[in-house]
Amino acid sequence: MKIVGLIGSLRAGSLTRQIMETLPELAPDGMEITMAQIDHLPFYNEDLKADGTPEDPRRLADAIAAADGLIVGSPEYNRSTPAVIKNAIDWVSKEPDRPLSGKPTLIATQSPGALGGILSNYHLRQVLSVTGAELITGPEIAIIRSGEKVETGKIVDADTRDFLAGQLERLAEAIRRKG
Repeated sequence: MKIVGLIGSLRAGSLTRQIMETLPELAPDGMEITMAQIDHLPFYNEDLKADGTPEDPRRLADAIAAADGLIVGSPEYNRSTPAVIKNAIDWVSKEPDRPLSGKPTLIATQSPGALGGILSNYHLRQVLSVTGAELITGPEIAIIRSGEKVETGKIVDADTRDFLAGQLERLAEAIRRKG
């Protein structure tokens, strides 16, 4: 089971990156999670597609199309989703083969504050819902006080690790149901 992860923060030591990079060790047996690079994508511009989709956005779309599922990890910037993650979704959603359509998708947000990036989480749900992505619903992954739960680049909080492992299993179940 191949999963692509998108990280909505560009900073190497960001809490979102650390959380997302913990996921592979929490994944159920048979699930392989690979993080896609999105920091080099140009801003979405239909003019750039005059001779076809540029190579970097097409490579991202191909990776998502070939994956069984998607995980979108994001911080919350100004009560919304960072531009880098929205830009990646915009590129992929405009491809004629619609790689996001029907793709089991898990959203994970975080914040050092008390709301866990929940507004970013909801904005991502709005955006991804029109792409045809199959959103994993139920208890949202909105990690509160994330700075207290990460050490040396990984999530160390046992309850958070258990919760994330359970959410990854829910993603795996959705993929299995699709066949």
